[in-house]
Amino acid sequence: MANIKSAKKRILVTRTKADRNKMIRSKIKTYVKKVDAAIESGDKAAASAALVALTSEMDKACTKGVYHKNTVSRKISRMAKAVAAMD
Repeated sequence: MANIKSAKKRILVTRTKADRNKMIRSKIKTYVKKVDAAIESGDKAAASAALVALTSEMDKACTKGVYHKNTVSRKISRMAKAVAAMD
């Protein structure tokens, strides 16, 4: 365990940020599952609505630094492609 005050603070701050990042990643996974479920059910309107919500959350996560911008772009692109491929 750290003895220096600044090191103790860094441990607390790191833990707080890690918890926040974990919460945001979990939220993103939930939105991805909603899009996948809509695609599986064949409901294009629901899939499109879920994709809009996912895109918004992914962009917020990118802004906060949880995900790299290229990762967000790649994931959104793949989801949009899957939704567009629905008949």
